[in-house]
Amino acid sequence: MANRLARESSPYLLQHKDNPVDWYPWGEEAFRKAREEDKPILLSVGYSACHWCHVMERESFEDDATAAFMNEHFVNVKVDREERPDVDSLYMSAVQAMTGSGGWPMTVFLTPEGAPFYAGTYFPREPRGGMPGFLQVLASVADAYENRREEVLRSAGSVRDYLRRSVEVAMPEGTPGVSLLERAGEELTSEIDRRLGGFGGAPKFPQPMNLEFLLRYHLRTGSEEALSGVELTLEAMARGGIYDQLGGGFHRYSVDARWLVPHFEKMLYDNALLSRLYLDAYRLTGRDLYRRVAGETLDYVAREMTSPEGGFYSSEDADSEGEEGRFYVWSVREIRDALPPGEARLAEVYWGVSERGNFEGKNILHVPRPPEEVARELGISPEELGRRVEEIREKLLAARGRRVRPGRDEKILVAWNGLMLRSFALASMVSGREDYLEIARRNAAFLLEKTRPDGRLRRSYKDGRAGEVPGYLEDYACLVEGLLALHEATLEPRWLVEARDLAEEMVALFWEEDEGRFYDAHAGHQELIARPRDLYDDATPSGNSVATGVLLELSLLLDRPDYREKAEKVLSSTSGAMEKVPGAFGWLLSVLDFYLAGPYEVAVIGEPGAEDTRELLRAMGSRYLPHRVVAGRSPRDERAAALSPLLEGREARGGRATAYVCRNYACQSPTTDPDELLRQLGG
Repeated sequence: MANRLARESSPYLLQHKDNPVDWYPWGEEAFRKAREEDKPILLSVGYSACHWCHVMERESFEDDATAAFMNEHFVNVKVDREERPDVDSLYMSAVQAMTGSGGWPMTVFLTPEGAPFYAGTYFPREPRGGMPGFLQVLASVADAYENRREEVLRSAGSVRDYLRRSVEVAMPEGTPGVSLLERAGEELTSEIDRRLGGFGGAPKFPQPMNLEFLLRYHLRTGSEEALSGVELTLEAMARGGIYDQLGGGFHRYSVDARWLVPHFEKMLYDNALLSRLYLDAYRLTGRDLYRRVAGETLDYVAREMTSPEGGFYSSEDADSEGEEGRFYVWSVREIRDALPPGEARLAEVYWGVSERGNFEGKNILHVPRPPEEVARELGISPEELGRRVEEIREKLLAARGRRVRPGRDEKILVAWNGLMLRSFALASMVSGREDYLEIARRNAAFLLEKTRPDGRLRRSYKDGRAGEVPGYLEDYACLVEGLLALHEATLEPRWLVEARDLAEEMVALFWEEDEGRFYDAHAGHQELIARPRDLYDDATPSGNSVATGVLLELSLLLDRPDYREKAEKVLSSTSGAMEKVPGAFGWLLSVLDFYLAGPYEVAVIGEPGAEDTRELLRAMGSRYLPHRVVAGRSPRDERAAALSPLLEGREARGGRATAYVCRNYACQSPTTDPDELLRQLGG
């Protein structure tokens, strides 16, 4: 018989609906039961694509004896971390403070008031590798709560106080100036693995926000060392197993230091951030590899991760048929069965396929040698190799498509959709592909129509309805950012209007004037033991970082000095922390770089969609010019002129689309020439 999770929409919660555990979703019902029965809460947090979450479910939550003990001694609460980032962030801080590390599945024991007193991550059912068995942990915690209550409450009180202090504590302030950017750039450049790319050792994460900042650092200083480190990383990832060589798109991270063996889940946010990074690297260097990887990644999202309504799904699982990576790996026999002999030989050489394999007896496809070297060995030109690899890739992708696919989390999260919306809008300007622009338009229209059922933004959407959880700071900020990118790509006023209105709502809901920062959840959100505020850029940019960036853009587009002042407060109040740990602020460092650069203000007056307008937009999209804001309108749309001071009194010269470029209170001559526009923008 299904438990209470059967009424939920989250795919992760629904995965647990048939467990014998008497699961509750997060909410007052569970806490009331805990108070009435004087039981501790067992909080289990994970997400749909999490491999070890599945393992713990199979070992413990599907086990009748374990479930019976859990049901007798605890009130059991299951949370999807993607749906409730506030709950996840708050209690992950507790786990890290109590254990020195964190991760998912996250297992936290709480008092009925929500204060944590014992925590961990994955526990095996039976003791192994120095880890206690889950039943041992359950018995020990239950005994402590029943027989050593004072000790438990002291521990809970200490952790609760720590969590409240960690949210309220002031960060060290400093001067957010150019010297901060230079020190951060030098430090991050020095931390790049010069042999294999990336930062640190195994497991190795892509860290796109830090790499994005290093592109800007190179642009600012001319540092070839920074650029070479980024390029080494981008090429290593593109040739490694972390990149899906057949279907496009990136897996979550590499379990080894050389990008070969991935943790096979695919997350929307990784592919949004990485596709943007590769597009920017292409615009800076002109290397076709980066353009191709960005395009294949976006094509993957369009093909596999886009709902019929236009929303982007959250993730694909690491597992299929109960095995991690099974969908993606190949044996020599499978390659030879799918291809004619000559093509099979080429595939084996190009993607490093062997009888021995590189992952549990099978092969993760990767490109172990430079393609030019492979072409020489095969006696063909690099161009011919590229053409034949593409043909083979299509055949292997079709063969792989007949396998059982990994599970897909079809929950649509506003924040992650905003990140991907920005990537598709940018890609349409870089590549000129109309299909990318249409995907971006459909996504924006879907989010604005479907995730605001009562006029107020919600966190998620699934199965035809918006979720009950209100939107967080990151949802508002990322959606505003995506809408601003879409306005730049289309010059359609609607997107600027929606961005303006959402930003106004964002400030009203989340801004804390006294501390000069945003909270992650608004004051009317379900109360936790501490109001969460995460300032660090991690796998996704923090809400504070994105919000600061969009306020700076809007301050220029809308002439809102109050927005600039708020952004300056965030930058000032976090500058000391940025200087101490720049690797935790990649996105915010890029925002600071934008602020200090004295951005260009560009107005384009032209018919949206007309060829002369497109030529100006393509010119701006062709170069890496991150220090600019763009507003535009049709010369016939007088109402749109009131949207932005940049658009007032501007006209299309001689009936042709015209660009107006200003910077630091000085304007250049209006131009209809794309090359002249680039010259004025420093490109």
